[in-house]
Amino acid sequence: MSRKASDNVEYTLRSLSNLMGEKRRRQADGSAGSGAAAAGERSLIAAESCSSLNSAASGGELERAARRQFQQDETPGFVYVVSVFSALGGFLFGYDTGVVSGALLLLKRELNLDALWQELLVSGTVGAAALSALAGGVLNGLCGRRPCILLASGLFTAGAGVLAAARDKETLLGGRVVVGLGIGVASMTVPVYIAEVAPPHLRGRLVTINTLFITGGQFFASVVDGLFSYLAKDGWRYMLGLSAVPAVIQFLGFLFLPESPRWLIQKGQTQRARRILSQMRGNQAIDEEYDSIKNNIEEEEKEVGAAGPVICRMLTYPPTRRALIVGCGLQMFQQLSGINTVMYYSATILQMSGVEDDRLAIWLAALTAFINFIFTLVGVWLVERMGRRKLTLGSLTGTAVALIILASGFLLSAQVSPRITLNPTDPSHQNSTCTKYSYCNGCMLDPDCGLCYKLNKSSVVESSCIPIDKDSTMKAAWGRCSNETVFKKEGLFWAYNFCPTPYSWTALLGLILYLVFFAPGMGPMPWTVNSEIYPLWARSTGNACSSGVNWVFNVLVSLTFLHTAEYLTYYGAFFLYAGFAALGLVFIYGCLPETKGKKLEEIESLFENRLCTCGMSDSDEGRYIEYIRVKGSNYHLSDNDASDVE
Repeated sequence: MSRKASDNVEYTLRSLSNLMGEKRRRQADGSAGSGAAAAGERSLIAAESCSSLNSAASGGELERAARRQFQQDETPGFVYVVSVFSALGGFLFGYDTGVVSGALLLLKRELNLDALWQELLVSGTVGAAALSALAGGVLNGLCGRRPCILLASGLFTAGAGVLAAARDKETLLGGRVVVGLGIGVASMTVPVYIAEVAPPHLRGRLVTINTLFITGGQFFASVVDGLFSYLAKDGWRYMLGLSAVPAVIQFLGFLFLPESPRWLIQKGQTQRARRILSQMRGNQAIDEEYDSIKNNIEEEEKEVGAAGPVICRMLTYPPTRRALIVGCGLQMFQQLSGINTVMYYSATILQMSGVEDDRLAIWLAALTAFINFIFTLVGVWLVERMGRRKLTLGSLTGTAVALIILASGFLLSAQVSPRITLNPTDPSHQNSTCTKYSYCNGCMLDPDCGLCYKLNKSSVVESSCIPIDKDSTMKAAWGRCSNETVFKKEGLFWAYNFCPTPYSWTALLGLILYLVFFAPGMGPMPWTVNSEIYPLWARSTGNACSSGVNWVFNVLVSLTFLHTAEYLTYYGAFFLYAGFAALGLVFIYGCLPETKGKKLEEIESLFENRLCTCGMSDSDEGRYIEYIRVKGSNYHLSDNDASDVE
């Protein structure tokens, strides 16, 4: 802190002391210990007496009193309005990725989709999102945050229209690709925009609200899936087309909302930036924050000059290279721990575990989405209390344990898989792989086979593995279960993609535990941390790269899940994801530093050490960096050190 600022602080404290002493002398009743407030501009500390003010001027009392007063500064409602309209992009992200879970169960019946086309409809969206997230970095740098959010809203609206009107699976895929382009731009722009307009003490919470809206969108999508699953035909059109409504709301809202002040300062539009920053901070002074941003930009421009593309400068400058590795690593392990397998295929996973009815599977998937939403709220509450590092480590540990429980549930179901007791002959005398299976579990892993059986109370009897009909997975190609109306009258059941089992509840329990642990930490923290750790000149590119990594691994996991389950078995797939989560735990423990309470312009210094020491070097629990207001300026209260104000 400068000598001049220190003199100002001392002068302010003495002035407040004198004012309160005079007021006490004027009091007729002479009561001791009554409170007194400073006249003029907002007082630094509300003290009970002159003596308590003087005692607070030493050591930790002044720090604690100052921190209490800092917390009383009002954050204008405009910040929350901007954050909510921005987070509608997160809601659309969640809705369009979550709605496919229930829609697939109806689509595969109405359009006769095989496993490949189901995977294409899921991964086509995330593949397009990966490409547009990378392009979004360039667009953010050139055009700003606001135009990119408007572009994303337009793409969401157009994609929803195509999906609602689709007549075949090719058009459906095209609509999912358009929606994916909007998701990619929104996923990397919204967290950056919120982080740049939010005050430092609220930044983590407001960025996490974006993830809350993502999970809220997924929950809303699952409820819509459940409601429209009762329509006899075309229920999926309403499921996929309703995303146009929030997209139009966001587009109209952002026509009246401002650009990021940090981006405006970078582009030389300083007066406009000051005006917007003043709107965002309300009664808090902006001079120091404005100067800090401006000076930081000027220093960065001197350091990096104009030599080469931003990504090359990031890779050659050690702190940004380390930040990029940490940011991309977080996004990679978020996907490799299987979250979007759970969200995209939750209804399918529940069917795999033995839930027979489509509607029941959809509503159980809605339950898991609701749990995801509720525990993301827990993350919003914890992020500024526990900090990013502890929350992420605890979340990923629980996630790995939940994946092991989920895998164990499928393993238990496989151990009690019903035995196949009948082996009827194919009337066409064609060779089929279905007849070689002795147990239901093997039959279910073959995408060309299904199980025809009867129930004796809860026991499976008279079971046979039969080829599925080439036009529909809902009946057999021949034999007892080839006519859906007849076999239901005769008390027969047809199972495709699942085995009847009394242990289907274990999959639901595993999914619930998974989301209880994943949602507060590993869900929002990769996005929150990535919005903070890059300097301004690299922020758009860094977030574009990390978002691109997220979507690439999202594609990889979602495109391979059904085939991975086929070749590794269901339980083998989830044991694989548990192994990836354990690797992520080691990476985060060694590499992720704590960013709680730090200004965006300070965070770069956290990556000055070697990569493997970035996380562990920030373990000092007693360290506080906060900003309080003194005579119209932001005062830096650092490291519990009262010497700054002596």
